[in-house]
Amino acid sequence: MSFPPQIKVPATYMRGGTSKGAFFRLQDLPEACQVPGEARDKLLLRVIGSPDPYEKQIDGLGNATSSTSKTVILAAPTQPDHDVDYLFGQVAIDKPFVDWSGNCGNLTAAVGAFAINGGFVAKERIPDNGICTVRIWQANIQKTIVAHVPITNGEVQETGDFELDGVTFPAAEVKIEFMDPADGEGSMFPTGNLVDDLDVPGIGTLKATMINAGIPTIFLNAEDIGYKGTELQNDINSDPKALAMFETIRAHGAVKMGLIKDVAEAANRQHTPKVAFVARPADYVSSSGKQINAADIDVLVRALSMGKLHHAMMGTAAVAIATASAIPGTLVNLAAGGGDRTEVTFGHPSGTLGVGAEAKEVNGEWAATKAIMSRSARVIMEGWVRVPGDTF
Repeated sequence: MSFPPQIKVPATYMRGGTSKGAFFRLQDLPEACQVPGEARDKLLLRVIGSPDPYEKQIDGLGNATSSTSKTVILAAPTQPDHDVDYLFGQVAIDKPFVDWSGNCGNLTAAVGAFAINGGFVAKERIPDNGICTVRIWQANIQKTIVAHVPITNGEVQETGDFELDGVTFPAAEVKIEFMDPADGEGSMFPTGNLVDDLDVPGIGTLKATMINAGIPTIFLNAEDIGYKGTELQNDINSDPKALAMFETIRAHGAVKMGLIKDVAEAANRQHTPKVAFVARPADYVSSSGKQINAADIDVLVRALSMGKLHHAMMGTAAVAIATASAIPGTLVNLAAGGGDRTEVTFGHPSGTLGVGAEAKEVNGEWAATKAIMSRSARVIMEGWVRVPGDTF
């Protein structure tokens, strides 16, 4: 019996923020994979090593966490006054499924550098030394993101002294602006309320702020679900009942937000919405052993991604946190002390993060104009990724 040889696909493996992923230029993909569909999904699944019933992704580039089971495709811009189109695919670990429903804010930090290195940014727009502004069209959510990428001697500066909790080594700072981060197709608060009563069968009625800014997110009060807000990954991820509870909440919240029509559909929309819980500041020790003092943060936030508690914080969820904190009366704002604010520093399992947002009320509707955060990124490996020739 003969088997087809492996094929090589040009790829770059990059860290962006607290995530890692395989980056591709659209024109470098096999022809059948240059359009959305089954062939593209099969290629990306095989690259990452999914579906894997062992949940290890040993036979691919994934590292068996939601933060590392990610893919990015960059293409020539389809929108005027933009440099590049950015499409994000969240690859399921144990299922043959790629979720295209949302953005990855962490990997956004690497998109600017990849766009520069990949020839998407005009040479005359890249300074010899200074900051290159990369105008990104986020194709999943149809939004503009602006990345400010440092340049030294005409090349992307990746090394530096910027430290990001959840990332071991320092690197160069990349500032990111998420423009008009709320869903343009409807209200930033899909139910019309800053706080809702979310009825969840078998669990009860929970206070919830459901917001679509950065990524659809359901915020809960930690104490309402039996937590303090200082939990680390193992406290929740080792508890199957807790994970099942959060998934049930997520499914019912998705229905109330209008993202799905029936809770059964949530299984095929794993990337969104996110579920997070908040609490007032308290002292705790982060996953790295770092002491986090209540006096140094405004609010505690823990968030789940792809069914597990995230080891730090998703970049898109950080946008939701920033935006919700800027709107008086949301659960995030109240946990942070209430009132008007444009910046917030929150505690997460790996440490702390400062984010900012601008929001205003117009004709009774809240709108977010911008969310801002700093991340870092670097190329880990570049060349080709190989997959069996009968993958797609």
